[in-house]
Amino acid sequence: MKPALTSKKPLYPASWDELPVGQGVRQLLQDCVLESSRRFFGYHLVKVGCLSGEITLPTCTIKHIINVVNSKCISEAPSSTDSLLVADAHKLPFLENSVDAYLLAHELDFSRDPHQILREVDRTLIANGHVIIVGFNPFSPAGLFRLLPLKSNKLMRDARFFTSVRIKDWLHLLGFEIIEQKQLLFSSVLLNRKHKIFSKLERLFCRYLPIFSSVYVIVAKKRVIPLSLIKPKWKASPKFSPVSASMRSSMRNNSQ
Repeated sequence: MKPALTSKKPLYPASWDELPVGQGVRQLLQDCVLESSRRFFGYHLVKVGCLSGEITLPTCTIKHIINVVNSKCISEAPSSTDSLLVADAHKLPFLENSVDAYLLAHELDFSRDPHQILREVDRTLIANGHVIIVGFNPFSPAGLFRLLPLKSNKLMRDARFFTSVRIKDWLHLLGFEIIEQKQLLFSSVLLNRKHKIFSKLERLFCRYLPIFSSVYVIVAKKRVIPLSLIKPKWKASPKFSPVSASMRSSMRNNSQ
C-alpha cells in the first residue's frame, strides 16, 4: 500500500471538461449528491475544489454555499451564486466547529496530503455535521487501464485512486460514522468513449458487481461523544469513631 503523503504534487483538474466524459460523470454524480444532501441542515455548506464547485444543489436546505478553490483554478471557477473563496484545502480558513457540511468531489484523488485535508474537515465541521467524499475506485476498469502503457488522459494517470475501504478507515479514526456508500459509473473513464456511458451493461454491473464501479460516493457524519462525570462507587471511611456515652460514663466512675 502506497503512503498517503507524497512529495510529488499531482496534476489538478480545473473543470470536469479536462476529464474523459467529464460532463457525463458530473451529471451522474450531481443527481447522487443531490439526493444525499437532502439530509443536511444548518447554515454553511463548503464545496472544496473546482470539481465540487460545478455540482449544483438547488434543493439543499443549506443556502449559504462556499466554494473553496486554489489560485490556479480561479479563472476556471464556475459562475454561480456560491461564495468563492481562494484558499488551500490543506489549511481551510474557517473557525473550529463552524461548517455544517462538506463536499469533496475527487479532492483527495488529486491531493498531495489527503490526511491533512480530512483533519481540516474534522476540525472545522460541527458535531453531527456531514461530509460527502467522491473518489475513483482503483479496482475499476479506470483504475486498471491507467496501469497499462496506453495513451490516456494525463490527469487520470496522475490521480491517486484510493480505495473506499481506506477512506472509510481514515474517517473512522477521526470519529466519523459512515452513513451510506454508493457506487457509480461501471466503465472506464480513462477512455474517451463516444457512446452513452449509461448503458444496459453498466446497469447490470451496478446491480451484481458493485466492486468494479469507477466512482464511489461516501456520506459520513461527525460523531462527538460528550464527556460525563463518573461518580466513584466507593465512599471514604472515617479514620476515627466518636467515643460513645456509655464509655465516657464508665471512665468517669473509674476515676472516682
